[in-house]
Amino acid sequence: MRARITLASALVLALSACAAQVTDQRSTQGPTAEEVWTASVILAAGRPPTFDEKRHWDLALDEKISGYLRRHPAAANALEVSTFRFLRQVTVGMTKEQVLILLGPPAAATTDGAELARLARGHRLAVTASGAGEAWVYPQGWRLYFADTTVVDITQYLERK
Repeated sequence: MRARITLASALVLALSACAAQVTDQRSTQGPTAEEVWTASVILAAGRPPTFDEKRHWDLALDEKISGYLRRHPAAANALEVSTFRFLRQVTVGMTKEQVLILLGPPAAATTDGAELARLARGHRLAVTASGAGEAWVYPQGWRLYFADTTVVDITQYLERK
């Protein structure tokens, strides 16, 4: 009987830990274009994108990336071009234009210092030290911080229930 109670207690603890998982991270690599696009389709349509929708989105994104690289030959020759072109992932050092191509417009944006600190949560000292003056918020808890037109920091805070 005692073994059953112990087992049941352990199971309840494990399930409650799973039920309230929190992701709170600071990173040099942010979300991929596909992650954000898929999340926005699910939020808007209540379902994942179809194969055809994904294919059309993929082709349109390829066109945008190619156009950007034609207009910016220096970016086309940069070491980080593979992250932008092939992985389609936002990283520290990218420009606002590159972020807009990959992720689209943010769900919210702010230049207010107090709001920047609130968004950065436990990482606010590091984010402030990076010179961030603007933050863009994307689905799945992603926050991108900019100094002028360059991504200088990335955080994610997401509570899973």
